[in-house]
Amino acid sequence: MTEEGGRLTETEAAVLAYEGRTWPGPGAKERAIREVLGMHPVRYYQLLNALMDDPRALVHAPGTVNRLRRLREAQRARR
Repeated sequence: MTEEGGRLTETEAAVLAYEGRTWPGPGAKERAIREVLGMHPVRYYQLLNALMDDPRALVHAPGTVNRLRRLREAQRARR
């Protein structure tokens, strides 16, 4: 899934862009994932979780990746 030169693929960049957006209501994001990105939401979230630990993603979208990491750590702390 990695492009040469250590850059994100188009799909990886699109996933991070989707995470940086706000969504109008329940289900809108999942609908867009299916219709625009052409992937199942489960696959989207699998890819997103992998991207949170990918240094390339941090370089590409540091605000989004750091926000997601904070949320993940907060969820782990509650368990």
